[in-house]
Amino acid sequence: MELMKEWNLQCQNTAWRKIMMPLHKNLNFMFALQGCLICLTLALGWACAAYVSFFPPHRNREIKQMKNCMKNANSFSFLCHDINELEHSYQVNLPRVTVIMPLKGFGEHNLHNWRSQITSLYGGPIEFLFVVESTEDPAYHAVSRLLAEFEDHVDAKIVVAGLSTTCSQKIHNQLVGVETMHKDSKYVLFLDDDVRLHPGSIGALTREMEKTPEIFIQTGYPLDLPSGSLGSYCIYEYHMMHADDFRQDRYGVVSGLKDGGYSDDMTLAAISGAHKRLITSPPVAVFPHPLASDLNFGRYWNYLRKQTFVLESYTTNVNWVMNRALFATHCYLSWGFVAPFFMALIHVAAALRFYNKEFSTEEMTYTSGGLSLVTLLAICTLVELLSMWNLTRIEVQLCNMLSPEAPQLSLASYNWCLVFIALLVDNFLYPISAFRSHFSQSINWSGVRYYLKDGKISKIERTERSKDMGPVFTDLGGKHLYGKKGVPPRGSFLSSLSRSLAQWHQPKKFDN
Repeated sequence: MELMKEWNLQCQNTAWRKIMMPLHKNLNFMFALQGCLICLTLALGWACAAYVSFFPPHRNREIKQMKNCMKNANSFSFLCHDINELEHSYQVNLPRVTVIMPLKGFGEHNLHNWRSQITSLYGGPIEFLFVVESTEDPAYHAVSRLLAEFEDHVDAKIVVAGLSTTCSQKIHNQLVGVETMHKDSKYVLFLDDDVRLHPGSIGALTREMEKTPEIFIQTGYPLDLPSGSLGSYCIYEYHMMHADDFRQDRYGVVSGLKDGGYSDDMTLAAISGAHKRLITSPPVAVFPHPLASDLNFGRYWNYLRKQTFVLESYTTNVNWVMNRALFATHCYLSWGFVAPFFMALIHVAAALRFYNKEFSTEEMTYTSGGLSLVTLLAICTLVELLSMWNLTRIEVQLCNMLSPEAPQLSLASYNWCLVFIALLVDNFLYPISAFRSHFSQSINWSGVRYYLKDGKISKIERTERSKDMGPVFTDLGGKHLYGKKGVPPRGSFLSSLSRSLAQWHQPKKFDN
């Protein structure tokens, strides 16, 4: 009887394998093919951004132009390609620009960033407005000391905006800055406090606006400089506009931002799309963005929450549909990118087990086929990383040429093994964060909790902190918001990752 039971069990296992193996083969092939396509698509996009002339923003072409200018005895090609533009007769006719910087807290890189912003070599009239919510913000005292150094050399001042009530604090600070700007300003440049400007950046942006008046927004992107911790690799921002668009509330810019606006970028992009306005990104619009050296998973996770939370804010029904489409597509592609690597681990583990024991020829063939898919995925991943490395190399070279006086950036700060792991971590967590944002409809950012209703901010909560409480840090730059007392603990990122994944559904996790 025991032999009969064993024989029946073997027959059932054989039948089960015959049914499931073709299904597993098809499923594995589908996942692997999808992963390869995603990797190759990313590689192609980065290659086009690096080399293809008609694919903006033409980073490589800009480098060649600057080198040609230097060969033609223009040592100031980092400011402008035509050296005649440096003549006084040209500079006196440049339009007035107002630079508005909404601030919150003070971190390890802020002082360097602010210094690079106010020492711009723009030849026309320019003013800098540092906007804080109150004089108790650590940024207020840091900026005051900085401006005291340049008191007779730059037109800069601090503006106290007060607390926001109908929109995010950042948008509130921006709008107060707009109300305060000089009446003759033609362009307004909104800058985040965590990017470093090149000496000629403002001049380059202004030239583009003058050359193409129909531009609604000029935007740029940060070149993230990892600090060495795995968390900083997972964080892988500015815009210039016509000042009159705000003075006259064209296209509902001011009202759209003030009336429950959470994300300035998403709101302005929605307005631009609704009114068929032009958004551009010039090739020089890439700025060094140093990340915090003590970046932990808590701050990274809340940053990711912020990136997914913006998809919950919208201004029109069309904007809502586009956000839902982006939500679904991004979630599908994120896990579609991660799933093949999970399957690859299973194939490798199975292969090691099969080669250590005797199995049927059919099972060995199945394992060999799986290893072939793993090899194909590894090749596609290598192509993707090479393309990413090449684009980063070009952007680092461009940043060094645009800021010849600054310490030279280097690819040596990038650990590409950590970059790959961060890609997997980021894409695995993105859908989790997106669903968390969708169902919670609230987020804690920079010490303020925002609640959304119908795509707009409906409620704002601020927690009063006593003087004996420890420091509160923002989510990326390591900026302290209420004064610094002591040093935050620096635990392992991976251990923090495992703890946070187990507790991500608890609301207290996001209370700063």
